[in-house]
Amino acid sequence: MHSESEILRASASWVWFPRDSETEGEHLQLVRYPARFGGGVRASVIDSSLDAAGVVDHAIARTREWGERKLVFWVGAADSPHVEDELRRRGAGHDDTVTVFARAIPGDPIPVPEGIAAETVRTLEQVRDVDAISVPVWAQQPLDEDGLMEQLDEVTADAASGTGFRALARVGGQAVSTGGCTLVDGFLRLWGAATLPEFRGRGAYRAVLAERLRIGDEHGATTALVKGRVETSAPILARCGFAAYGEDRSYVLEV
Repeated sequence: MHSESEILRASASWVWFPRDSETEGEHLQLVRYPARFGGGVRASVIDSSLDAAGVVDHAIARTREWGERKLVFWVGAADSPHVEDELRRRGAGHDDTVTVFARAIPGDPIPVPEGIAAETVRTLEQVRDVDAISVPVWAQQPLDEDGLMEQLDEVTADAASGTGFRALARVGGQAVSTGGCTLVDGFLRLWGAATLPEFRGRGAYRAVLAERLRIGDEHGATTALVKGRVETSAPILARCGFAAYGEDRSYVLEV
C-alpha cells in the first residue's frame, strides 16, 4: 500500500475530465462541464502565486468567458493558497463534503449479501443499464443512441488498455448499482458510484465496491483511493476497511 504522503498527493491531483469538457490549468484546474452533466465550471487543485482573492477572481473571469454562471470550487488541504475563507466572504454556499479514503488491495474481503451479483461492463446493453441508473441518481440527461455507442467505445478502449473499468450490480436480474474505477500509478481510483434509491441499504453498493477491488487486484493496483460523501458512502467505506485521510469541501458561487 502507498504511504500517507503518496495518498494525499494522489488525492490532491485527482480531477475528472468528462468527455467533451473544456479545461484550463493556469493557477488552478478549471473544467467546464458539458450540458449533459448540468454545465457550469468546477475549480480545484490550486497551485498559484496569486493570493486567495486573485485566484477566485481568475476563476470567475474564466467562467464568465465560457458563458457559464455556476462555479463550483473544490478545496482541500493541499491547496496553495487556501481560498475557503475568501469564498465564504463572497457569499459562496457550502455544497458538499467528501472524506478521502484509502485501503490496501486486496485487503479483507467485502461481504456481499446473497442474491446480489456484480459484473464488469463490456456490452452495449450493460452501458444502457449504467445510464439508466446514473440519469436519475445524478440528475443527468440520458444518452441517445450515438452517446451510448460513444460510451461503449470509451469503456471498451479503457478496458483493453487496462486503465479503466465500470462495474454493475444486479438484484434479481435488475441493474441497480454502478461505479467506475481508473488505474493510475498503482492506485485504483474509485468514482461515480450510484445506486437506485429504492435499492439502497441492501448491499448493492458493496457488491460494486468488491468488484472494482477485484479488478484492481487483477491489474496490479496496491491502494484503493476514493472520495466518499459524508452523508452516503463514507460510513459504508469505513465499515469496509477504508481509512480516512482528510476531507475535501465544495462551495458554489453564482457569477
